Amino acid sequence: MTSHEIPTLLGVRDMEAAKRFYTDGLGWKIKNDYGISVFFESDGASPIGLYGREGLAELVGTNPEGNGFSGLVLTSELGSEARVDEMMAQAAKAGATVLKPADALPWGGYGGTFADLDGYIWRVGHTAQGNG
Repeated sequence: MTSHEIPTLLGVRDMEAAKRFYTDGLGWKIKNDYGISVFFESDGASPIGLYGREGLAELVGTNPEGNGFSGLVLTSELGSEARVDEMMAQAAKAGATVLKPADALPWGGYGGTFADLDGYIWRVGHTAQGNG
């Protein structure tokens, strides 16, 4: 990671299961694996890292238990509607919960939403105006 690539850290309950979800399930490549944290290749998006939930909560001084909608949605702008469908299928096969199947969006885009194994919500989409 370069100094200008600041990763978003996701606190995960089971590091090995989370790594399998993102690598085997979604096809992401690991850039660095430090044991207590893992960082993925960014592929033009904001870099994502995994960190043990308990350790991350301790690091930032909060309680690791939480529930409900956090107000945070991670996004990935993809290159085509077909790629959106592929990513949604990959996520579901890897154990994600599909929250909204991919479909046309009111503003002209196309996208869907899933929650990963730890409940983090991902919106994957494609728009003609996007760079994805």
